[in-house]
Amino acid sequence: MPTIDAHKPCDFTIYGVMGDLSRRKLMPALYQLERAGRLHPDTHIIGVARHELGRRDFQARMYEALQSFVGQPLDHEAAQRLLDRLHYVLIDLQAPDQYSRLAEIVDQQRRVLINYFSVAAFLFDDICRGLEQADLVTPETRVVLEKPIGRDLASSQEINDIVARVFAEEQVYRIDHYLGKETVMNLIALRFANSIFTTNWDHNTIDHVQITVAEEVGIEGRWGYFDKAGQLRDMVQNHLMQILALVAMEPPVNLQADSLRNEKLKVLKALRPITPDNLDDKVVRGQYGPGFIEGRPVRGYVEEEGGNPNSTTETFVAIRVDIDNWRWADVPFYLRTGKAMATKRSEVVIIFKRLPHNIFVDSYRNLPPNKLIIRLQPDEGVDVEMLNKIPGIGEGIRLQRTMLDLSFCEAFSGERIADAYERLILEIMHGEQALFIHRDEVELSWTWIDSIQNAWARSNEAPKKYPAGSWGPVASVALLARDGREWEE
Repeated sequence: MPTIDAHKPCDFTIYGVMGDLSRRKLMPALYQLERAGRLHPDTHIIGVARHELGRRDFQARMYEALQSFVGQPLDHEAAQRLLDRLHYVLIDLQAPDQYSRLAEIVDQQRRVLINYFSVAAFLFDDICRGLEQADLVTPETRVVLEKPIGRDLASSQEINDIVARVFAEEQVYRIDHYLGKETVMNLIALRFANSIFTTNWDHNTIDHVQITVAEEVGIEGRWGYFDKAGQLRDMVQNHLMQILALVAMEPPVNLQADSLRNEKLKVLKALRPITPDNLDDKVVRGQYGPGFIEGRPVRGYVEEEGGNPNSTTETFVAIRVDIDNWRWADVPFYLRTGKAMATKRSEVVIIFKRLPHNIFVDSYRNLPPNKLIIRLQPDEGVDVEMLNKIPGIGEGIRLQRTMLDLSFCEAFSGERIADAYERLILEIMHGEQALFIHRDEVELSWTWIDSIQNAWARSNEAPKKYPAGSWGPVASVALLARDGREWEE
């Protein structure tokens, strides 16, 4: 078994432990950390919910979750070790006096109390008050917040103010699971550890950047939540904005949390606003209609179970983003995300500028640009698209596009690629904040997103329809075509 991490043990407490996030993501991640020997021997996992359950019943429920969601045959010894750490506390989260029950089993002299809010944001105030009333808040106590943090700038400020009344900013860990993905983290290494990219990462060599987060599935029964949010709030405001900031930021002084955040903030401050005057040229929103995915018929968004036939909520967004600073002058970033798309794919594509003169015109009339493709999912890795000579004699130099392929699974075949939640949970336990989002980042990104929402509200134009199983509305193709470019598909 691997060596145990020597950090201080935790009382890792999950509020809403019977919910979908806990069962699908958190418990499997804790199991993998247990299996890898990354949990301190004295760390406890505490589930909090309002169900009438004994400890053994709770352990049995969580074992079922592991069986359903780990995705591989269980290591029963590791699973049992994790189950032995589990404790359960019945608390009505809106009853502050009941948090004394939690105080009876945590030990803040020996272990750090980590509070994971796997619940709706309207309960944050109740939990914070309950913890405060039960005297469970110390300078070491940590709180973990899941997205979405609000639905606009005003509501995000309200939520952050509620948490800030009890917890200092350095105690708050706002999760965006994309920041825990191996390839997203590798962006930092790729950019700042390799001179071939570090010295060619600006308007002098890069033509434009494309960031795509495409989902093959529709809303999967989340109609009630999603229709109030939409794709812009649900995906762009957090995932795509964070990826954009990592791609575009200046070199940080070091890898400390404050250094990384400061550079990301500079990018967010430099985003050119979207207004009613430039909305049509900068943004396309769509909503999927009936279509086919993998040969099977799929209902349109408004025909989904529980749907509203008059809904104008977007399931697709494409945006041209301009960053008004020296490094990225005249280099557009094209963001695209949608549901019920042709395939599941998340990637960043860096398209370099074409060569100014072509000496291979006899064999290749128009030399295509080189591309750096960073695949975030499903097959994590990095590709470089370039031109090579086709082997042979007597035929001159004939060129062909080829890929230099670094697949993480193949290049690091002896290493298991950890799930994002595994890394993020471990960072929380170690008190490391570099992979988490500062309040200032949340508010700056909401400010920019609100400008789009407000422009949409003033335009009163319905989303453009696209068939399920496609790459979105035709207008998204025109968004790039008017600039003489096209999406990577």
